Amino acid sequence: MPLILVSLYPGRTKEQKDEFAKAVTDAAVSILKTKAEHVIVVYDENPKENWFQAGKQL
Repeated sequence: MPLILVSLYPGRTKEQKDEFAKAVTDAAVSILKTKAEHVIVVYDENPKENWFQAGKQL
């Protein structure tokens, strides 16, 4: 059962998240040879001020 965690900034619409989850699910089904009902997509939305790269805030 693939569990796919997606971290992103807040602000995406429900429609965008729905579309992305569908695309990721379709890719998992195709590549991992699993069933769509076995794929779980979880969004973890964190404010931009909590994101750092190379020790610097994004």
